[in-house]
Amino acid sequence: MPISGTTAAEIAGSVRDQVSSGELAPGAMLPPVRALAAGLGVNRNTVALAYRRLVGAGVAETRGRGGTVIAAVPQLAREGVGVGGDSVDLASGNPDPQLLPDILVAARSGHYGQPLYGMPAIDEALDTWARDDFAEDIEQPFRTLVAHGAVDATERLLNAHLARGDMVAVEDPCFLASIGTLQLNGYRTAPVQVDNAGMRPHDLRAALEGGARAVVCTPRAHNPTGASLTAERAADLRAILADHPQVLVIEDDHFSAVSTRPYCRITPASTARWALVRSVSKFLGPDLRLALVAADTESAMRLEARLSAGTTWVSRLLQHSARELLADPGVHELHERAREAYAHRSGLLIQRMHAHGIEVPHRPDGLNVWIELDVDSRSVVHALAERGWAVRPGHLFVHDPSAHQGAIRVTSSTITEPQAEAFSAELAAVVADLRTAN
Repeated sequence: MPISGTTAAEIAGSVRDQVSSGELAPGAMLPPVRALAAGLGVNRNTVALAYRRLVGAGVAETRGRGGTVIAAVPQLAREGVGVGGDSVDLASGNPDPQLLPDILVAARSGHYGQPLYGMPAIDEALDTWARDDFAEDIEQPFRTLVAHGAVDATERLLNAHLARGDMVAVEDPCFLASIGTLQLNGYRTAPVQVDNAGMRPHDLRAALEGGARAVVCTPRAHNPTGASLTAERAADLRAILADHPQVLVIEDDHFSAVSTRPYCRITPASTARWALVRSVSKFLGPDLRLALVAADTESAMRLEARLSAGTTWVSRLLQHSARELLADPGVHELHERAREAYAHRSGLLIQRMHAHGIEVPHRPDGLNVWIELDVDSRSVVHALAERGWAVRPGHLFVHDPSAHQGAIRVTSSTITEPQAEAFSAELAAVVADLRTAN
């Protein structure tokens, strides 16, 4: 069935009907604007507007001189996938299971009453714990909520304040799930380069002056680089954001309980819409799909409307389990051990790589080590895989893959001393071979 219509709305509707019926499949090329306008007897601007609406709705995408095509579901890279066989897994981005508490024990302890529709969406004791925890770091008035993890909270907050096509400033390189959130929701990316002290002020200023309506920042243990904001850098970023009080600021403090670095806040007092998100996945377990959120009143109300107690609240059983764990002195001791272990393991890997001539310019915090090399990362990853080591290529984490062609991310959360030595030797050999080949 040919595309029909005499207005932009009718033309866009006709295309959407054909997509829904399967007549236009992902990747199908739409007619050139001039040709379709001539065939329908309408002005070219009418067709151009219809195409812009289709792109804005995520139905189509433009490819420059390649024209406009029907959009496909983005194929997104994810954590914890693609590792199999006998390879040593240094790619997953996962915490060490031995440093996570027993969730089932927590679920069976304390008092748990079966909640019914209409009950408060947040466990009262967990809310009290969260408010006390956030109050140590936030001077502005705030409300607390619980979301289905950090990615869920970030996505809901962006959707509550932004429209498809809006620009969001994010770190570059960036957390895989953040990249996926922006792509799936049709937001444009304003990449902000990261160094060992976090977001670079010049790049953040450029992103805001370029029209970014939101900023998503990881204050410490940045994934993939392990960078953490210094107090001085956070102050610089606050000063820049103070000139843009209308911008939504989301801080994803995912490693809070086991980080070796202090939390340095970038949200200025003048910012009207903001949120600090603290997931429990890295220190209580990835399957405990829960994040604590502190936000301004308006943002909290919008998020609450999307997490109502009627349909989409976070399971009170999960909240009960998190509450029991967060209040358990034994879990606090486990977090201390985890903090020390993760720092020791990343340091061990960096030390062994240094011995083999591979340098990492700063000491990272978190579960991963970011390694910049002077050879192609895809070739490095492939060669290491043949030798039994699984790592992630850096291009997956960046806005412009050509900017980090030699970077790899190595998950150090479970690495042993013999593994650190063996991997460093293998990596050095692979790099030497690739340099010779080039």
